[in-house]
Amino acid sequence: MFVEHPLIRRGTLEDRDYQRNIAGTCGEKSTLVVLPTGMGKTVIAARVIAAVLRQRGGRVLFLAPTKPLVEQHAARLKDFLVVDRIALFTGEVTPPEERELLWRENKIVASTPQVIRNDLREGRFGLEDVTLLVFDEAHRAVGNYAYVDVARAYKEVAGGLALGMTASPGSEVEKILEVCTNLGIAAVEIRTEYDPDVLPYVHDIDVQRVVVEPTEAAREIRARLETVLQEMIERLKSCGFLAGVPKPTTKDLLRAGEEIHRRLGSGERHGTMYTAATAQAIGMKVNHAIELVETQGMEAFRSYLDRAERNERSRADRQFLKNPKVVEARDLASRETAEHPKVKKVMWTVREQFQRNPDSRVIVFTHYRDTSDLVVRELATLPGVRPVRFVGQATRDGNVGLKQREQVETIERFKAGDHNVLVCTSVGEEGLDIPATDLVVFYEPIPSDIRTIQRRGRTGRTRAGRVIVLVTRDTRDEAYFYSSRRKERKMHQELEALRRALRQRIFVGQPTGEVFTSDRPEERLRHMREQVESHGPTAVKPRKPSQSKLLEDWVG
Repeated sequence: MFVEHPLIRRGTLEDRDYQRNIAGTCGEKSTLVVLPTGMGKTVIAARVIAAVLRQRGGRVLFLAPTKPLVEQHAARLKDFLVVDRIALFTGEVTPPEERELLWRENKIVASTPQVIRNDLREGRFGLEDVTLLVFDEAHRAVGNYAYVDVARAYKEVAGGLALGMTASPGSEVEKILEVCTNLGIAAVEIRTEYDPDVLPYVHDIDVQRVVVEPTEAAREIRARLETVLQEMIERLKSCGFLAGVPKPTTKDLLRAGEEIHRRLGSGERHGTMYTAATAQAIGMKVNHAIELVETQGMEAFRSYLDRAERNERSRADRQFLKNPKVVEARDLASRETAEHPKVKKVMWTVREQFQRNPDSRVIVFTHYRDTSDLVVRELATLPGVRPVRFVGQATRDGNVGLKQREQVETIERFKAGDHNVLVCTSVGEEGLDIPATDLVVFYEPIPSDIRTIQRRGRTGRTRAGRVIVLVTRDTRDEAYFYSSRRKERKMHQELEALRRALRQRIFVGQPTGEVFTSDRPEERLRHMREQVESHGPTAVKPRKPSQSKLLEDWVG
């Protein structure tokens, strides 16, 4: 069943319960919508825009943080809505005098917030005839960001509606309320993939953890590096830091560094403090090197040491590279020809996917650019596989980033099938409109529950999908995997508590059906799914029982 509305193109928007429920709230009061990546924030915005223009008339202003996002939202709104024109405002494309004319001629304007803030300050136009103002990535509406200034001006418009959208609102009530206050928000609508009005529309996602064994060379190199790390920890302890911490973690080292720099900054400058500062810096470098050896591979480790040598600036850099154990580790890595076993697993998994379905789309997520380059190079050797790297804008140590325009073009080529594998760093997790895929591969687990959900949300949108998570045995991969799983379980268990806490301060929409608060989410979800299959919407196929594999592997 599709949405029927005079301003929505027929057959373009599936009529989903949760999107209808949320859009209903948004049409009545200014609302912050919190949805994971892939659940249709732009679709909800299109429904609200159509309703507001039909009922109230006026003008709609749609803001997004970057030029590529503005362009993507404008393109999708043109696909969804029956409108003559949608104006696109960016500093590069539209000069000020042209924007004044376009503002008068168009019912919908999509823009970056900085352009609108500047135009308001210059008096080129006002917001008095704007009946709906949309803020994409609304969690940015803090501090001095342009959203705050535009929203402040819009609060002067009587009866104006604001719609904020985000996948990453944070978990603290006060932070969410700060965003709501800055944007003039009066209601919050929160959904996850496990809410009862969402459940029927989420397709099967088969999540598999694939464990690989570290190579003998990796074990030997790690042993040498761990000796250096332990030396630095003992040196820090002798300087009065890390007391009572038997096995310091990365966070402990970072906290020690913050304390050292605070004390140096306050004038406590003596030999012991400088010794501690050097030990902490070397410890962080060795800790990072161990992670690369354990979870990424020899090429990433060698590249890291090469960059450190080229950029050698500090005493810590020199001592790190000249440490005998680091020298031994580097020599071992230089003689090692085999790459991390994860590389072969990625190649095998991707090849198997394309053997199943030659028209597949695949995303491989890697944390490091060196690894993404390696994966692209290796995948390109497989018949029928056309990989492309997708990284952020920054260029570091000769590793060239992608400009915003290049990012958009890469995604368009991926959609068109010119490339069928996207090898992404974190830039592919949220924001840009990357199409649904058949397979998502995590080269390594990540400890963040939100980022894990965002990555996983790149599949299972319009059809069943698979997620493969590669985990190296007895390494921090395992710790990150279980950390993310625990955090996600806790997030779902505490969702209703967050809703209750917010409800004391602001209107919070309630998902239709049974609220997800069970301590055993897999049992509750099976029960809810049985109800959906018996009584739920007939136009949408519910999840299949095989979804239980996701719940057992990930949530349970």
